[in-house]
Amino acid sequence: MVVAGSGILVGTACKKFLDKQPIGTLNPSTMATEKGVQGLLIGAYSLVDGEGAAGDGFASGASNWILGGVTSDDAYKGSDPSDVADAAPMEQWTTLTPANGAIPQKWIVCYAGAQRCNDVLKTLKIATGISTTKTTQIEAQARFLRAFYHFELKKIYNKIIYADETVNPGNLDVNNSTDVWPKIESDVQFAADNLPESWGSEVGRANKWAAKSLLAKVYMYEHKLSAAYPILQDIIANGKNAGGAKYALNARFYSNFNPAQKNSAESVFAAQTSVKDNSSVDWGGDPNGNYGDILNFPYTGGPGGCCGFYNPSQDLANAYKTDANGLPLLDTYFNGLNVGAESGTAYAGNLDPRIDWTMGRPGIPYLDWGIHPGITWIRNPTNDGNKSPLKNVYAASQKDAYTDVGSAYWGPTELVANNVNIIRFSDVILWAAECAADAGDLAKAKDYVNQVRSRMKDHPEAWVKTGNYDAPSAMYTTGSNAATYNIGLYASFPDKDYAVKAIRMERRLELAMEGQRFFDLVRWGIAATTINAYIAREKSFRPLKAAANFTANKNEYMPIPQGEIDNMNSDGKVRLTQNTGY
Repeated sequence: MVVAGSGILVGTACKKFLDKQPIGTLNPSTMATEKGVQGLLIGAYSLVDGEGAAGDGFASGASNWILGGVTSDDAYKGSDPSDVADAAPMEQWTTLTPANGAIPQKWIVCYAGAQRCNDVLKTLKIATGISTTKTTQIEAQARFLRAFYHFELKKIYNKIIYADETVNPGNLDVNNSTDVWPKIESDVQFAADNLPESWGSEVGRANKWAAKSLLAKVYMYEHKLSAAYPILQDIIANGKNAGGAKYALNARFYSNFNPAQKNSAESVFAAQTSVKDNSSVDWGGDPNGNYGDILNFPYTGGPGGCCGFYNPSQDLANAYKTDANGLPLLDTYFNGLNVGAESGTAYAGNLDPRIDWTMGRPGIPYLDWGIHPGITWIRNPTNDGNKSPLKNVYAASQKDAYTDVGSAYWGPTELVANNVNIIRFSDVILWAAECAADAGDLAKAKDYVNQVRSRMKDHPEAWVKTGNYDAPSAMYTTGSNAATYNIGLYASFPDKDYAVKAIRMERRLELAMEGQRFFDLVRWGIAATTINAYIAREKSFRPLKAAANFTANKNEYMPIPQGEIDNMNSDGKVRLTQNTGY
C-alpha cells in the first residue's frame, strides 16, 4: 500500500498495512519536535477536502457530490453520460460494480487521512519539548480527524477496517467484520473532552464543539437519538465556532456558500480552501481551492468555462413548492406542473425562497452573472435538465479575488476559495428536531424546524431579487422578488408521523446539493422506496433512468473496491469481504 496518497490496502505480497514510509518525507525521529508534529497534523487536516492523495478524484471531494448527491433524488450526474462515465452508475445503480473506477477514490483518501493521523500520534509519543497541554490538544485533533475519516468510510462503504496506530506489520489480524462504531465513538469522545472551545485566529482547526457535533452525528447514524439529543441541546445553547463566535444561523442563507463570508458563526466544521497560494493551477498538482467541485459549473457562460456536472434534479426543484401558508407540499410536491419546466407550461405558484439560492434555474438571476438562460448552460439537457448548481460557485465580481489565476486553461477559474461545509449549525438544529420528535416532544421539534425556516422567512430582504447582487454581503440590493416566494412557519405537528415527514423535508430543502441527501435517506431506512419512486417519475424522459433500479439491502452502501479486496486477501487469508449483493 502506498501511504501518503493511497488506500488502506497493500500492493505487495508482504501486506504492509498503513506503514510504508512516504517517499520524500522525513522519518519520525526527525519530525519529533513541536514544529514537526504540527506539520504532520496540518498534513492530516489537508485531506479533509478529499483531495491530495494519489488515486483521489472527483468522487473523493469533501462535498460528496457524487456519492451523496448524484446517488439521490437531488441531482443528475451532468455532462454527457460518457464524461466521467464511472459516475453514471451512481444514477442507475443497476450498472454499479466493485470494479467501478470511482469507487476507490474516497476509500483511498480517507485511509490516507487516517494514516496521517496515525503518523501524528506515533511521532507525538517520541517527541520532546512539547507541553502537556499542547500534547493533549494535538492528540485530540488527530483523533478527531481519524474519527472523521473513518466515519466517512463507514457511511459510504459500511464494512470497513478501523485503521488506528496499532495496525502494523506485526498486527495484521484485522478484518472488516468487526463493528467500528465503538472506535469512532472513542476517538471523537476523546476529542470532545480535550479540545479547546476556540482557536482564536486558527479557524480551520476542530474545536470542542465541532467534536461534540461529530459525536452527535455519529450517534444519529447509529440510531442512538437519545444519546445524541442532550449533546445537541448543549451545542445549540452553548456552542461556539473555532474563532470563538457563538453558533448562530446567518441572516442570509447564501452567506454559507460565499467565499467572502466563510468560517462564519454558522460554520461548525468545514474543509478549508485557498487560492493563489502557489498550489497548482493546472492538472497534475494538488491545488488548495475547492478542487473536488471543479467540474460543477455551467457548461458555457457564467462562472468558469466548463463542465456542466451536478445538475439539480427536477424533483428537487419541485420540492420547493409551498402552499398558501408557505409550507411544503410534503406528499404532493411532485404532482402538477414542473418548477422551471423544460417544456410546456411551468409552475408559477408559491416557492420556498431557498430554491434560488440552491440552484440556477431558467429566468432567474444567477448571482451577478445575469439571468440563467436554461439549456444554453447545460451540456446534455436530455439527461441533465435545465438547472445549474449554485452553492459551489462564485460571483462575477469575485473572479480573480476568490478564484485561482494563471493559465488560459479553464481549470484555474473553477478553483475557488469556497469552503465546503461538512457540518453547519442548521444541520445541528435539524438533528435536534429529529431527536425531539423521536422523544415525543413534537412542540420542541416544531420549534427547531421553525428556527431554521425563520432565517429565510424573517429576512425577505435576503431573497433573490431582479436587481443588483452584492457579493460581499450575499444579497441583492435592488429589485423585486425574482419569483413568487412564500415561506411560513408550522403552527403545530399534529402527530409524530407528520413531524417526521416535515423534518425530513426540511433537511432536504435546507441542505440540498450539499452531498447529504443520500446518506440521510439510508439512515432513515427509506432509500429504496424514495429513490425508486423518483426513478419511476423520471425514467420515461431521462435516458439514464430508463434501466435504473435501486436494490434494497444492497445499494445503501457502495461496494468495497475490488482491487482492495484482491490485494488484502492475496495471501489466502480473508481480511476484506464484499458488501451484501455485490
